[in-house]
Amino acid sequence: MLQARSISWSWRRGVLGWLLLWLVACTSACSQSPQTPDSHSMTAYDRMLSLLYKQTVPTIQPAQLAEALRQNPNGVVLLDTRSPEEYQVSHLRGARFVNYDAFQTATFQDVPRNLPVVVYCTVGARSEQVGARLRSLGFQHVSNLYGGIFQWVNEGHAVYNQAGATDKVHPYSALWRPWLKRGEAAYK
Repeated sequence: MLQARSISWSWRRGVLGWLLLWLVACTSACSQSPQTPDSHSMTAYDRMLSLLYKQTVPTIQPAQLAEALRQNPNGVVLLDTRSPEEYQVSHLRGARFVNYDAFQTATFQDVPRNLPVVVYCTVGARSEQVGARLRSLGFQHVSNLYGGIFQWVNEGHAVYNQAGATDKVHPYSALWRPWLKRGEAAYK
């Protein structure tokens, strides 16, 4: 039963990914409406994210987060909302692990409420859900890392594992792998 459910989840995740890729291709190649300068400058990755994000949590750009962490490394709480396997491959320095599979019942009692909180995952879809949960629990300053760990690494920011700095990033699934432009895709 568990294996059948796992296969079903993997199959659904794959179908969803292919659907998103198809939608991105159609919106960028088949659009017949005039493009504004902002939409014209959007990358395919930005277009995909615009389809995934529900706008329930404000985003923070990787460069903004990197600067905030450079100025005050302890002034932001980073929550990695991926799976244990993804977190073990790499994460942002100082990030706390929050298991996405259990976030709906989590109370986040150990997360300081006096500091800004930045949530992230692979591309930002799962972390947005965790961010919305944090906001429903009364957290005032919650942001979602735009583009997730992929955008962070693609812009040249460092990630770490137990041994220190690494180039490895867990791409969630083979379907999402093409969006990782820098770093080494590694599955645990």
